[in-house]
Amino acid sequence: MEHIDVAVIGGGQSGLAAAHSLLREGLRPVVLEASGQAAGSWPHYYDSLTLFSPARYSSLPGLAFGGDLGRYPHRDEVVAYLLRYAERLDADIRTGRRVTAVRRAGEGFALDLDGGQALNARAVVTATGGFGRPNRPALPGLDTFTGTLLHVAQYRTPAPFAGRRVVVVGAGNSAVQVAVELAEVSRVSLASRAPVRWFPQRPLGRDLHFWLTVTGLDSAPLGRFRRRPATMAVIDDGRYRAALAAGRPDRRPMFTRVDGPVVTWADGAAEEVDAIILATGYQPDLGYLAPLPGALDGAGRPRHRDGASLAHPRLAHVGLEWQRSLSSASLRGVGRDAARAARRIARQLRAR
Repeated sequence: MEHIDVAVIGGGQSGLAAAHSLLREGLRPVVLEASGQAAGSWPHYYDSLTLFSPARYSSLPGLAFGGDLGRYPHRDEVVAYLLRYAERLDADIRTGRRVTAVRRAGEGFALDLDGGQALNARAVVTATGGFGRPNRPALPGLDTFTGTLLHVAQYRTPAPFAGRRVVVVGAGNSAVQVAVELAEVSRVSLASRAPVRWFPQRPLGRDLHFWLTVTGLDSAPLGRFRRRPATMAVIDDGRYRAALAAGRPDRRPMFTRVDGPVVTWADGAAEEVDAIILATGYQPDLGYLAPLPGALDGAGRPRHRDGASLAHPRLAHVGLEWQRSLSSASLRGVGRDAARAARRIARQLRAR
């Protein structure tokens, strides 16, 4: 069996940032990425996705995003950036390697991989992030829906929904962005339990992320005071709010029931719907840690403080939403958490 220093599970932005920090600590990480390229979930997001943060605030440590730093990069630009970052990173990155289980093995860990492969690691960093496991809420009657039902993780373009009646469930950035896009070709309602909250993209003429940085809010350890990730306001340059105000899409309180193709709204009105898209967030994708006692809570969430496992000193997490700060799961913020995790792991391994 192969023996390595540190196994980094996941080769997206979090895994690459973790590998960078571990290398700076003199360790030899092996990055295990399930897909065929080191770009994480980014290639699978919907086609029109554009960052809400400018390129200036969208870089991993050690490599600037490049180009016009004031622009808001498109999904494909992020994919290209991550692939470029991986190429320049002097780390052992192995694609097509899905970890299925992590178990204790002495003071370290044994990792099982798809295909019967296995390896031993002195330490483990999970970097599968918060976007690999779509959250599908148990809405009344949703399991009886006979139309098209999908999570926003499966949505790509509005073309298949042209001329159809669509309900988008959610009130966050993705829900609003997708609903507005669909409203160009479909009749769309945005359904949510609470009204959409808005935040201007450029308050006082400067991008929001400038203000988050200069005030220190971007890196403040607010995550330790939150048991669950906060629902973020929709960052808007004015067009999304205007679209909802014009009824394209219209916003409605959450429907009360689904019966086959029929959706019943809170006011008692009922209508047939062709498609329901759930923009209802994600949960940590950490099922492979189930064999480790105490690593996960009853809901499958990691038991940690600032990314450090509460049960296993040589286990760390990177890239979780609100892991330590509001930017923990972002390109601009994951590097800080990765550096902190790498220092802790290096101390643990050097102590032996």
